[in-house]
Amino acid sequence: MKVLFIGGTGNISTASSKLAIKKGIDLYHFNRGVNSAKISGVKTIFGDIKNPKDLEELKKHTWDVVVNWIAFLPEDIENDIQLFKGKTKQYIFISSASCYQTPLSYPIITESTPLKNNLWEYSNNKIKCEELLLQAYRKVDFPITIVRPSHTYDIVIPIAIGGFNEYTTVDRILKGKEIIIHGDGTSLWTVTHADDFAKGFVGLLGLTQAVGHTFHITSDEVLTWNMIYKILADSLGCEAKIVHIASSFIGKIEPSFKSGLLGDKSESVIFDNTKIKTFVPAFKATIPFSEGIKRTLKWFDENPDKKIINPKTNAQIDKILAAYKKLFY
Repeated sequence: MKVLFIGGTGNISTASSKLAIKKGIDLYHFNRGVNSAKISGVKTIFGDIKNPKDLEELKKHTWDVVVNWIAFLPEDIENDIQLFKGKTKQYIFISSASCYQTPLSYPIITESTPLKNNLWEYSNNKIKCEELLLQAYRKVDFPITIVRPSHTYDIVIPIAIGGFNEYTTVDRILKGKEIIIHGDGTSLWTVTHADDFAKGFVGLLGLTQAVGHTFHITSDEVLTWNMIYKILADSLGCEAKIVHIASSFIGKIEPSFKSGLLGDKSESVIFDNTKIKTFVPAFKATIPFSEGIKRTLKWFDENPDKKIINPKTNAQIDKILAAYKKLFY
């Protein structure tokens, strides 16, 4: 099976690339070669998907599957439809579980949960991308499959403030500084290790029955945000100095945090993974956060240059804490 990953060396996609190679898939990457990740067995075509001059090599190929890991805007999808129409048997778009109805009217999320998120531009753009693909599937049989990850981690810290591509909040915990948990920390959340996500995702590659369908792929482990931060701190051998602050207050003091909290992480979410388990019976998430986060922290220790401690984020956290204490202490 000949598969193209546009991207393929990121936080989520690296694990899927490795598993695809392990399963004997003839895997190509199309990217700029910026990421230093080297995956044995992958054939790389260097280029920028947004640069028409770089697409000539791609046009020479036909594919069993094309996966775009880095499409975020409707124009990205419009370009892909034109580029891969008649050139692939399956096109997989990596959307986002943040597209689901926000706020939720029913707490358990299935693939039939409505898509509506007017609080986060990122999610709204992903919804528009999905709509374009569904239209192309209905009108011209463009062979789509849509996958919606939710807060999937491997080489990022999956927390709400001062994490993901930063090490800022981890550094604060290690130094005994106060950190912020949005709300009272009791809302429910799911974090999924990329190795677990890959089990379900790679099972969809070339699966004829999956064409026209949408899937989310997440762990079945449900944690409160308090537990997520406690497990993180325990894995660091520290006790976190936690201050709980309402998401709306955080967003008022620092508007840059507003969309990610009110448009996503302040919701309680419980994912029903019945559909992916039905289509890919071998899928089962087996890495609890208590194990996965240790792997992530070990990776950071082995790659100290990736421990990005952002002075701006630190200043924002301190600003929110000062405003909160001034008002409520």
